[in-house]
Amino acid sequence: MSLDTTSITDHTALMAISPLDGRYRDKLIDLQALFSEYGLMRLRVQVEVRWLIMLSQHGNLPECPPLSQSAQHILQNISDNFSLADAARIKHIESGINHDVKAVEYFLKERTSGNAELASVREFIHFGCTSEDINNLSYGLMLLTARQQFILPALDDLLGQLRPLAHRFASTAMLARTHGQPATPTTIGKEIANVVARLQRQMMQLAALTVAGKLNGASGNYNALIVACPETHWQVLSKNFVDSLGLQWNPYTTQIEPHDSMAEYFAILMRINTILIDFCRDIWGYIALNYFHQKTLATEVGSSIMPHKVNPIDFENAEGNLGIANALLDHMAQKLPVSRWQRDLSDSTVLRNMGVAIAHGLLAFTSINRGLTRIEPNTALLSSELDQHWEILAEPIQTLLRRHGVENAYEKLKDLTRGKTITRDALHTFINTLPLPATAREALCKLTPASYTGLAEELAKRI
Repeated sequence: MSLDTTSITDHTALMAISPLDGRYRDKLIDLQALFSEYGLMRLRVQVEVRWLIMLSQHGNLPECPPLSQSAQHILQNISDNFSLADAARIKHIESGINHDVKAVEYFLKERTSGNAELASVREFIHFGCTSEDINNLSYGLMLLTARQQFILPALDDLLGQLRPLAHRFASTAMLARTHGQPATPTTIGKEIANVVARLQRQMMQLAALTVAGKLNGASGNYNALIVACPETHWQVLSKNFVDSLGLQWNPYTTQIEPHDSMAEYFAILMRINTILIDFCRDIWGYIALNYFHQKTLATEVGSSIMPHKVNPIDFENAEGNLGIANALLDHMAQKLPVSRWQRDLSDSTVLRNMGVAIAHGLLAFTSINRGLTRIEPNTALLSSELDQHWEILAEPIQTLLRRHGVENAYEKLKDLTRGKTITRDALHTFINTLPLPATAREALCKLTPASYTGLAEELAKRI
């Protein structure tokens, strides 16, 4: 099959292989400057520039004296105003030498050649560095930025919807279902509060996680740096440099930083995504049970043949995207800490897909947010269903019998209720035969499935 693409531009979403760059492109436009090849180049330039400035200030290198404010400003301007044209130039250089990081070095030498001061220290660009020194720090900065600017804010937005729902529906009783069967009641708000609590715990771990970085040469031992300038305290300088980027210095590496902290980062994201998969499936099930109404939009279509359909597509789309994200994150978490001997390049393509995994997760967070605005508890059904299952009060009855020392309390209620639907009158008749104080029997008779929610309301309001 052939397709005439002469009238289709390279940026047309209809021709994108990945839906991230096609169908969902408009929703992810802000991620492009970070996770694209342009974004990686920009971060590499930033690391190279800052390393040159650090060397000039603290490297104890007479041949690379402290740079003037003017020279530093030129370097900083190259980094701060890195453009698509700059990225294209690096790509052009790479096409001739077939090395992406070396192309960044040559680009910087080219851009600084017009300044005599910078030209005099041009050989200190990428000084003592292996490509992985630049790459690991660039990817580390990418993860820090993603966490700060995209992941945590998106999760905060999601919590900003979930918490008010937990409070609003704190007292809205619903029949719980364990093993799919009617079980001890809970409330809508408490079930949402459970999700909030789980997410908050993982978000705290993600926010506190330190991302490691290294700058120590081709085998992790500062070999070339020690030969070139043995009087410099390279470990101290390396630590200060990595720390200045907001990363945690790792003193023990091979040629590559072993990516253990990346694996930890991805593992937390997987747990967050898994919590949300669990939530999406629960909401999907509750919608199927008609526990939730879905708000309709007049212009929408739910099915190509069944006009009545209102599908829970936001939660379904979220579940699908979360699954893709976790598949990629799981591979990254397992693969990236493994490298043959001191270095192989099997991590390179994997690292370039970090943004793909994170983008699928962010799409899902947005879908869930949108879905939450379109559901409302079906309180009439919830109340009616609770009233049809008085057998769930077998639990408090047998527990109270135990407190009062009645033997075989569990078995008495099992004989009465297991696999059966019990009416209010039948249960009250049974209660009045029990060898309990009158006050206890009276309290049990006042209990209803709708009121038997324990501390659910309090817990939901407290979240």
